[in-house]
Amino acid sequence: MSVTTPLTLLDHIHGSVSVVGSMNADYTVTVDRLPHPGETVNAGPLRILPGGKSGNQSVAAARIGADVCLFGAVGSDDNAGFLVDSLNSAGVNTSCIRHVPGASGATVITVDKAGENTIAYSSGSNACISVDYIESMRDALTSANVLGLCLESPIESVTAAARMCHGAGVVVLLNDSPFVAELPAELIEASDILLVNEHEMAQLLGIAEPDDDNWDGLDWSEVARQMHNFGFGQAVVTLGGDGSVVIDGDDIHRIAPVKVDAVDTTGCGDAFMGTVLAGLASGHSLADSAQLASYVSAYAATGLGAQASYGTAAQIRERFGVLR
Repeated sequence: MSVTTPLTLLDHIHGSVSVVGSMNADYTVTVDRLPHPGETVNAGPLRILPGGKSGNQSVAAARIGADVCLFGAVGSDDNAGFLVDSLNSAGVNTSCIRHVPGASGATVITVDKAGENTIAYSSGSNACISVDYIESMRDALTSANVLGLCLESPIESVTAAARMCHGAGVVVLLNDSPFVAELPAELIEASDILLVNEHEMAQLLGIAEPDDDNWDGLDWSEVARQMHNFGFGQAVVTLGGDGSVVIDGDDIHRIAPVKVDAVDTTGCGDAFMGTVLAGLASGHSLADSAQLASYVSAYAATGLGAQASYGTAAQIRERFGVLR
């Protein structure tokens, strides 16, 4: 689809997305600077915000207009209702979420005044996403146009979901995060597109990182060749504040960043992923979807938290000066 600006894609988001994975309560504090090992620093008020990579990706996709169903598990604690309510308010279909005994997933996040963060993850109920549960959701999972996966859930269940949906003709987008260097061969074979950041890409392919952090200086044609040999003909490599690179067969697209004054980068990668899912599900190219994702994730960086900072299509248009 030919577009005049990436944001015009917001008028054409309509596809269906399945997401399998995590929901977490994010315990978040802000600090002047991130503490060194063994150091204590003063922090601002504690905020408990809805998060989890899969929950975040689902909310980002739903807020810009995709039809999203999330598959996962919450616990029996107070956070369970809090997490599901947040998803419902964003328009995510939560009817397939399991409720299990024990604690829901949680993260502890520290954010500095430049918007950088550190994150510690406790899986809780996310560890209860079993292969049997995935099999029980076959009809709902395979009814979508696109499946989104990350690795905050048991790898065998992630692989089962990928195989199931890939076999049914659903496009499978895998976010190798939290990073796993040795992905199962079955998961690679059943995934159509890989999304990683620049450091994950370098580790995955055994590529030396540039000393000056100048990723534009890489031979991206060689990266594409190695990515293809690894098992992915399509991939997106995010470069933080420097944008992203899309590998689509023999084509390489350099996606420019959208510059904003960052408040908190927590969840920006998930906003990017959710937008790519929504774009692909709506029939848009991988490159066009990534261009739109640059705007959606930049918008997210201007607010605190993950889901709490995600914008609707109207809010994103207004922020970047594009009206209907």
